[in-house]
Amino acid sequence: MDTITHGIAGALIGKAVFRGEDMFAATPMNRARIVTWSLMLGAIFPDSDVIRDIFSHDKLLMITWHRSITHSLLLLPLWSLLLAAITRAFTNWRKWEAPSFAALTAIYAVGILSHILLDLVTTFGTMIWSPLEWSRPAWDLFFIVDFTFAAILLVPQLLAWVYAQPEKVKWRALGMWLVFLPAPFLIAKIAELVGAPISGRYVLGAMFLFTVLFLFPALGGWGVNIKHGTWNRAGFAAALIYVALAVVAHHAAFARIEKFAELDHLDVQSIGALPLPPSLWRWDGLVRTPRGVYELRMDLSEKPSGDAGLLAQEHTYFPDAFPNSYIEAAKRLPEVQTVMWFARFPVTRFHKEGEEAIVEISDLRFPRTRPGRAASFTYRVRFASDATVLSKGWVTQ
Repeated sequence: MDTITHGIAGALIGKAVFRGEDMFAATPMNRARIVTWSLMLGAIFPDSDVIRDIFSHDKLLMITWHRSITHSLLLLPLWSLLLAAITRAFTNWRKWEAPSFAALTAIYAVGILSHILLDLVTTFGTMIWSPLEWSRPAWDLFFIVDFTFAAILLVPQLLAWVYAQPEKVKWRALGMWLVFLPAPFLIAKIAELVGAPISGRYVLGAMFLFTVLFLFPALGGWGVNIKHGTWNRAGFAAALIYVALAVVAHHAAFARIEKFAELDHLDVQSIGALPLPPSLWRWDGLVRTPRGVYELRMDLSEKPSGDAGLLAQEHTYFPDAFPNSYIEAAKRLPEVQTVMWFARFPVTRFHKEGEEAIVEISDLRFPRTRPGRAASFTYRVRFASDATVLSKGWVTQ
C-alpha cells in the first residue's frame, strides 16, 4: 500500500484507539498530539527502506530489498524501541509532555504493525519473516493503491476537523466538499490507465456520497454535536468493515477462478484472485500453467449462468514463448533468476529486432498500464546475434 495511506491509517488509529488529537491542532504540543504523531510516523517508518535506492544503482532493490527488514515482524520490537528512544530524546529536548518510554514503544509497535498488515493485504508481497526467511506472503485483498480504503480512513478525520468549531463549519464543510468533488473523476482516470476502468455510476455514486458526508451534517447543525473521537472511531470501524468485506469478496472471486480452472481442465501451477479498482467488485483471476497464464477478469456483481456461463466468459491466454537458446541464456542470468523468484505469474516472450534478440519476462499480477504495453513489472534482456548481452533491465516506457 502507498505510504500516504499508511500515514493516514496511523493517524486514524492514534485518534480512534489511543485518544490522540489532530496533529496540526492550534493548541501547543501536548501528550495527545504526540500520540497521533507517533502512530503516524510508526505507520510510515517501514517504507524508509526506499532511501537505500538513492544511494544504489541496483534496479532490483524494489523486489529484493523493499518490504524486507523494516517490514519484518521479527524485527518490529527493535524498530519500536529505537523510535521510542528517539522520540523521548526529542521531546525531552523540546520540554514537551510525552508518553512514557514503554507507552511510546507500544504505540510505535502498533503503527509499524498496521503498516505490515496493510502491505500484506496487497498483491506485492511482504517479507515479514526476514532476515530468517525471504519469502513474500501476499493476501491479495486490496489493490496496491486502494482509493476507496484511503477515503474511508481520511474522510472521518476531516469531518472531525470540519465540525470541531461551530463558527467555522460552513466554510470548512464547503471547502472540503469542493476539494473532494472532482476526486472520483481523477481516480477513474487513473484506473483507466492501469487497465481497470471504473463505470460512470461509481463516479456519480462517489460524488453523491461526498456531498452527503460533507454537507448534510452541516444543514441541521447536528454535525457539531458529534464528538471528535466519535467521528474517528466511526472511521476506524468502517475501515475494519471494509477489510471484512474484502475478505468475503476475495473468497468469492477465488472460488470462481478455481471453478474456471477445474471446468477448463487446466494444469494449475499457481492460481490467484487479485483485486482491481474498485476492489470489492472487480477481480483479476490468474492461473499459471506449464505453458502460460490464463486471465479471467471478473465482476462479482455479475453472476455467470452456471458452469457453461463461466466457461463462456471472455478470458485471455498469455502463452510462454517456445524455448530457444536466447531464452535459456537469459534465464541463467542472476538478475533474471531474481525476477523469476519474485514473479508469481510469469510469462516469457521472445522477438527479434533486426539482428538483436529480445527476451522479456512479465509478472501478470501487475496490470498493463495501456493496451499493447508490457505489464508494470517486465524485465527485458537484449542479445546480439552471437548471444552477447547488450542490455538488461526493467521496461520503463
